Amino acid sequence: MHINAVGGDCPGKTELEAAILYRSTVFVEFPEQTRIEGEIQQVEEDFPVVEFWKVLTDQAPGRTSEEEITIFDSVGFAIADFSALRCLRDSTNGTELQTYIDLVAEPEDPKDLFSLVNSLKPVG
Repeated sequence: MHINAVGGDCPGKTELEAAILYRSTVFVEFPEQTRIEGEIQQVEEDFPVVEFWKVLTDQAPGRTSEEEITIFDSVGFAIADFSALRCLRDSTNGTELQTYIDLVAEPEDPKDLFSLVNSLKPVG
């Protein structure tokens, strides 16, 4: 299993239970900032993490088995997010792992963004 912990981060705000972190290999962009703002702010200061750039440059392994739980604890370096997405896109090009979706909202009335929410149908 892999979890991307990506979102608006700040000191004191977390979304994952610490128990999940202890069961996982955690990848980060910049350890110093992630320990203040990321999910790993909940664990001890010497909690082991892998810097993502080391995986991209083959200086550290990524996920090593199907059973391993991995977490990318991102704190919002846009250039790193963009680079990671490009790497993933390029490495999965031509496979069933890619699905293109339209992310541009086009409401009938651009001043009424809630119309997009109201048009959603319940799942299930």
